[in-house]
Amino acid sequence: MPSVGELSGMDQAAFVSALEGIWEHSPWIAARAWAARPFADAAALHAAMVAVVAAATQAEQLALIRAHPELAGRAAIRGELTAESRSEQGGAGLDRCSPEEFAQLTALNARYNARFGFPFVIAVRGHTRGSIIAAFKARLENEAGVERRTCLDEIGKIGWLRLGDRVK
Repeated sequence: MPSVGELSGMDQAAFVSALEGIWEHSPWIAARAWAARPFADAAALHAAMVAVVAAATQAEQLALIRAHPELAGRAAIRGELTAESRSEQGGAGLDRCSPEEFAQLTALNARYNARFGFPFVIAVRGHTRGSIIAAFKARLENEAGVERRTCLDEIGKIGWLRLGDRVK
């Protein structure tokens, strides 16, 4: 587990490698944030990466959102989640859904993706299956722009949590 100071001293390739998985299948975020070194602390590093996402094109932001797996979706069933996503979804109990909860999540995933064109993203740590389903239902009522911004905010929360697991 590197310190923020050690990360700040790395070349770009090592920096990106050390932060792999912080942003789901999106190493371009760390690659661009590298230019903002040195970082005073983990919060400054996270802020630099969030700023990269905010400055990204809409196409890049949508690709970032779409890089996230559906909750209790096909990738989870096939065992294709990243280690980070598997741990987070498991921590929220999404790997232990009842048949009814699984059917409800499958239907919500389909409705959400049909409405917005990207998967529902929520920082699941601290949530239960019930609170995730409730958030899913509530957010289906959002307008597309609001929901895109909400997903990016949630991705920022996920990034912060993952960074805390990875950096001292």
